[in-house]
Amino acid sequence: MPGLVLNENEVEFTAIRAQGAGGQNINKVSNAVHLRFDVAASSLPEEIKGKLLALRDQRISSDGIVVIKAQKHRSLERNREDGLVRLRELIASAAFVAPPRRPTKPTRNSQRKRVDSKVKRGQVKLQRGRVCE
Repeated sequence: MPGLVLNENEVEFTAIRAQGAGGQNINKVSNAVHLRFDVAASSLPEEIKGKLLALRDQRISSDGIVVIKAQKHRSLERNREDGLVRLRELIASAAFVAPPRRPTKPTRNSQRKRVDSKVKRGQVKLQRGRVCE
């Protein structure tokens, strides 16, 4: 994604309690992060916004808001960084442009090999027929 910069001021972070087992600490400390990113209001280029909204991803709501829940780590800061990394990966996947495909033709030798193998296989199958007396 050269030249594409994600402005962190456009990302809203909310600290929440993480799910799962964790003992006494997990019940008292809000260490998971909900990351919200409004695609339409962002400073991304229009073509990337369109591709991002067209993605069939469950993290993107119908309103065009990306919601990522990060709770992999025990600290709030590491979860915040993890959420930003995942958001950048999502934007990078939308910004990726596949190189155009150059159509190719099979070589004459590969075509001949293919037909020869089909003929050989047909001969094998013919040998399975009934034995005439």
